[in-house]
Amino acid sequence: MLIAEDQHLLRSGLCHMVSELDDYCIVGEASGGIEAHRLAGETLPDLILMDLTMPGGSGFEAITAIKRDSLRIRIIVLSVHWSEDHVREAFAAGADGYVVKDASFDQLVREMRCVMQGKRMAGADANRICAHAGGSQEDIAHKARLWNALTGRERTVLRLVVEGHTNRQVGECLSLSPKTIEKHRANLMRKLGIRNLNGLVRLAIDMGVLTPPRDEHV
Repeated sequence: MLIAEDQHLLRSGLCHMVSELDDYCIVGEASGGIEAHRLAGETLPDLILMDLTMPGGSGFEAITAIKRDSLRIRIIVLSVHWSEDHVREAFAAGADGYVVKDASFDQLVREMRCVMQGKRMAGADANRICAHAGGSQEDIAHKARLWNALTGRERTVLRLVVEGHTNRQVGECLSLSPKTIEKHRANLMRKLGIRNLNGLVRLAIDMGVLTPPRDEHV
C-alpha cells in the first residue's frame, strides 16, 4: 500500500495500523499529489489511500494521473469532505472507493478488502455516499467510466460548451480554430452517446461538471 496524506501524524498512524494487518504492507508514503504519482510509478502498489486536499498537487489530479498510468492500482479516497461535488469528482477521476476520515479503522479495512476484491464500496458506507452523490453505485461507476474515456482537452471543451460558449469562443479561449472545436464536440457526442447539446448539458449536470441554477425546474 501507498498512503498519500499531508498530515504527518495521521499518515504515521495509518502506516502503523495498516502494517499490523497480516495481508498488507506499506511500500511508500506521500505528503502531496505529485509525490504520490511519482511513488506510485516507482513502487507499483496494489492499493493507495489518497487524501484529496494536499499541498504539492491535489488528490484529484494524482488519481487521474495514476489511473492513466495503471488501471490495476486501486485507489480509496480518504477525506474530510462529504459533499456531492467531492464524491462525484473523486469517482470521475477514477477512485475505487471513498471513506471519510471520521470512519473507524475497521470501516476503512472493510473498504480496503472490498475494493481489492474488485467491488466499488461496502455496505452502509456505499448507501450513504450514493445518497449524497445522487445515484446508485452502478450509476456512479458508469459516469466515472464516461469521464475517464475523455481526454484532458475534451474535458475542457465539455466544460466550456455546456457553460454556453460558442465554438468560436471556446476556440479563442484554447487558441484553436472553431473547426477544431467542432471536431472535439463531435468526439464528445460519440464517446458519451449524446446526440444534441441539451443531452450534453443534462449529462454534464449528472456528472457534476455543471451545476444547474437553483431556480431551474426539471
